[in-house]
Amino acid sequence: MKKSLLAALAALSLFTLFGCNNRTETQTLLPAQAAELKPMQQSYRGVVPCADCEGIETSLFLEKDGTWVMNQTYQGKGASFASYGKWARTADKLVLTDSEGEKQYFHPKGDSLVMLDREGNPIESQFNYTLKAVDAKLPSTPMPMKGKYKYMADAAVFEDCATGKTFAVANNAELERAYAAARGKNSAPILLVVEGHFTLQASPDSGELQKALVADKGAKFKPGKDCND
Repeated sequence: MKKSLLAALAALSLFTLFGCNNRTETQTLLPAQAAELKPMQQSYRGVVPCADCEGIETSLFLEKDGTWVMNQTYQGKGASFASYGKWARTADKLVLTDSEGEKQYFHPKGDSLVMLDREGNPIESQFNYTLKAVDAKLPSTPMPMKGKYKYMADAAVFEDCATGKTFAVANNAELERAYAAARGKNSAPILLVVEGHFTLQASPDSGELQKALVADKGAKFKPGKDCND
């Protein structure tokens, strides 16, 4: 009787052990499989190391449409630069591709992003390369942009060459007149090269906030040209 009881307990323990192991494996695999679909914080900020300045204040904004904007200010120098492009998420990396095709890599960690090197590998350093989640507005630093501009029915749109996305254009009478002069009798979109930034403005149709292009300076229309020129 005693031997039978011991055998039963041993079998039960073995079954429980296998059950725990299988459950642990499932818990380990599922997060990795679901990581690509996990929603991400919209904006991040931090100060990363700089070779010839006090630090680079870096702000990164991720949009649901798969685009991003980054603003970097070199502390002690007062110089600010902005860039933009498309982002993609893998199981353990955030990949940013800018308007020139260059890539940057980050590792999502909790509600933060850790900057990786140019090959997408961890940076071995005693310095801090972390951007933390914040609530912030899109930067107004001008960026070189190129895309097809069209004005029709009291509204202008800009189809960006780098991301393939189409954005509304903030009201700009000077830009509208330049487009009318460049297109002549043709109503087709015309390539526009401009330094601008993105802002959020209410959609005239739905009232919802949408990303719009603000043309800051250097606007130049190039009839007959396309994104590859």
